[in-house]
Amino acid sequence: MKTLTLLAFLSLAMTPAALAQSSHGMDHSNMPMSGEQIEGAVHAQAVVNSIGDGTANVSHDPIPEIGWPAMTMDLTVLEGAQMMGGINAGDTVTLMLVKGDDGMYAIGAIMPN
Repeated sequence: MKTLTLLAFLSLAMTPAALAQSSHGMDHSNMPMSGEQIEGAVHAQAVVNSIGDGTANVSHDPIPEIGWPAMTMDLTVLEGAQMMGGINAGDTVTLMLVKGDDGMYAIGAIMPN
């Protein structure tokens, strides 16, 4: 019985670490988007070139989940997107990209690396 209790405790204790790894360390719990959007989100490493009103110009690594090669592009920053920490031009970040109803991807969160 003690072994079963210990195993149950350890599996619960490891759940947050596993979730953090699968979500690249981003806390998705307070994001203003549907569970379906969050579930379909992809994460990418990028360098921020500039951030403007509602857009960010980034140079990102390949994103094989959506078939994108490495490139520099402007992406829409969703209203209410989580900016986890101060983000400045030249920073390396992890982006959470969310596919909209229009089929286009936009930034739902940015976390500095």
